Amino acid sequence: MAGINKVILVGNTGKDPEVRHLESGVAVANFPLATSETYKNKSGDKVTNTEWHNIVLWRGLAEIAEKYVKKGSQLYIEGKIRTRSWEDKEGNKRYTTEVIGDNMQLLGRPSGTETASSQENATSTFDEISNEPEPGDDLPF
Repeated sequence: MAGINKVILVGNTGKDPEVRHLESGVAVANFPLATSETYKNKSGDKVTNTEWHNIVLWRGLAEIAEKYVKKGSQLYIEGKIRTRSWEDKEGNKRYTTEVIGDNMQLLGRPSGTETASSQENATSTFDEISNEPEPGDDLPF
């Protein structure tokens, strides 16, 4: 049986995306996304747990994030979890777990300088850049 690696997150960005362009010209964006869960404990106190996720967006989604996503933006992200490893300067093996975004949607109100029309354009552009196949594409029959 094949496995499924699918993540859906709704949260707020912890800082502006860091966007860089590879030698090939491909854009990649990185930023933290916070998701929070609130509940009441046994004594009735409200408790909030926040989990931070490292988000990575490629190509067109990275360029859209660079233009529209700011610290505090509320986002819907779909993607998959990837863990990668490397050796640091001291030769220690390090690991990081990231969410590679396949689809993104800006939620909430436009901030400060954005207008409602630019918000709508951003949302439609996210849908157009999504890596999801169109109906009828790559059907196995």
